[in-house]
Amino acid sequence: ARARGAVVAKAVVRGGEIALEKIAASLSRAARERDAAQERKAQRETYLAQVRNLVREMSVELEKLTDAVHRDEVLRAEQRMRIEQLETKVADDFGIGLEDLVAEYGPDVFIPPSPQEIAEYEAAKERGEAVTAPQPMPYDRDTQARRAKRAERDLSLLGKVNPLALEEFAALEERYKFLSNQLEDIKATRRDLLTVVKEVDDKILEVFTSAYEDVAREFEIVFKVLFPGGEGRLVLTEPDDMLTTGIELEARPPGKKVKRLSLLSGGEKSLAAVAMLVAIFRARPSPFYVMDEVEAALDDTNLHRLISLFEQLREHSQLLIITHQKPTMEIADALYGVSMRGDGISQVISQRLRGEDKPKRAKAARVVTAPDAEAVADAEAAAEAEAVAGAEVTEPAPTADAADAEVAEVTPEVVPDPAPEVPEPGR
Repeated sequence: ARARGAVVAKAVVRGGEIALEKIAASLSRAARERDAAQERKAQRETYLAQVRNLVREMSVELEKLTDAVHRDEVLRAEQRMRIEQLETKVADDFGIGLEDLVAEYGPDVFIPPSPQEIAEYEAAKERGEAVTAPQPMPYDRDTQARRAKRAERDLSLLGKVNPLALEEFAALEERYKFLSNQLEDIKATRRDLLTVVKEVDDKILEVFTSAYEDVAREFEIVFKVLFPGGEGRLVLTEPDDMLTTGIELEARPPGKKVKRLSLLSGGEKSLAAVAMLVAIFRARPSPFYVMDEVEAALDDTNLHRLISLFEQLREHSQLLIITHQKPTMEIADALYGVSMRGDGISQVISQRLRGEDKPKRAKAARVVTAPDAEAVADAEAAAEAEAVAGAEVTEPAPTADAADAEVAEVTPEVVPDPAPEVPEPGR
């Protein structure tokens, strides 16, 4: 039994070994098959990648070809449209068909010489040069393209064509003639105006020079009367240009070296100004003069000097002087004063100082002034004196009756307006 068991065990072991050998062979074969399959797989994957790359490249190429085809179709459509437009333009511009245009101006037709070439040939002939006349030439696309570009450039320099250019030119020409005539009229008017201006300037220069010389001469005389021992004169600021020059007044009172008016006292300034006015009065006399308190800042000595000038002026002109100075009132022919009564109403008082017994003179003087306090007290005890002076020079009365018509005594008059009543200059 044991021997049989050993035999069986050996047989089992042998069978196991055989089975192991078969299994090992199967595993080896399976490994070889697996390696072969993996190699085939790798080859298939490599081929697949190559195919995919080729597909992508073919797709890109297909897109390019598709775009090119689309562009070609668009260009063909544009060319067809351009051809149709050119045919329409030829028909509209030239009034002939395309076939006739090609037959007359096609590439088989010789190109005649251009006007520029003919002009150059004629100019060369006139200069005596040995030149050959330009001949028609066969059509050359490049040459004609250059000529076309040159013609287009020359045309662009001319600008856009205006179909109304002739009408506009006629209108502008008429406008130009009108403006030219207007310009000639303006130039003639300007010449006339310049002539008038020159005449006026010459007249102004003559009158101003004459007046300045007379006033300067009289000013020196009057200044010496008002400032005995002093020196005064008028000086031109721009002697070389009499039309734009100014006048400066130089005054040197006696005992002083200053000549500027700003360095003089108030009375001296006032007296110098009065001297200037009187010089103007004497150089260019006027029928009458109105002066408002010109001697207010003067002392008695200077006042009497000024009064002496008034006496000279009254011989030829009428004087109306507003004053508060009694010496001035004393030389007047008539006084006119304004005062206020106790009830606040103004009254005018007039008084003739010289009557029929006074010798007649060429001109008379009247002074308007406020009455004295005593005279006011006689008229109104509570009235306040208000000094308003005026000097009026009147012509001498033609008759005694007319002279009697003047106010010869104090005649109070109540008026709502404080302005004094002044007799007319002719009375």
